[in-house]
Amino acid sequence: MKKTILVTTMLFSLFLVKAQDQNSNTVYQFEKKNDVKLNAYSTSLGLFEVTYERNLNKNSSLGIVGLYAFSQKFDEDVNYQISPFYRRYFSKKYASGFFTEGFATLGSIDGKQLYDLDGNLTLNEGPDVIDLSLGASVGYKWVTKSGIVFEALFGMGGNLFNAYKTDHDIINRRAISIGYRF
Repeated sequence: MKKTILVTTMLFSLFLVKAQDQNSNTVYQFEKKNDVKLNAYSTSLGLFEVTYERNLNKNSSLGIVGLYAFSQKFDEDVNYQISPFYRRYFSKKYASGFFTEGFATLGSIDGKQLYDLDGNLTLNEGPDVIDLSLGASVGYKWVTKSGIVFEALFGMGGNLFNAYKTDHDIINRRAISIGYRF
């Protein structure tokens, strides 16, 4: 009799362990991994900026940003940029909340330089400058249950190679974005 109770108890405990294992796997099984966003702030300045982000796990992601200037109305001196990035999230929710990011930017900016010669400002219009930049950003991401993504971020970086050919030796990242997680 004791053996029967012992065997029954052991089989029951195995079913419980298996049930707990299945539940723990389904927590992240349906987490969506991809975000696509449009930067509304940049669009208002005559720049088209779109972001793709792949969530690696609940705390980190990789992504790429593409930016193109379709209007020089607001005197933004950037022509185009491509920026891969890595993000680290500090929230209990899946790939959302406060984050920091490191990014690299390959971009083209106008080759304008201002010189001060004896109190007179002189503008030198050089050719467009292509440069590589490294930088860091901080931001916050909100994700609704329906998959709508809102994001705000600010970051800065420095040009590495051709900063002497233009007045723009520091780049910045500013975004107020809306998108969708799928």
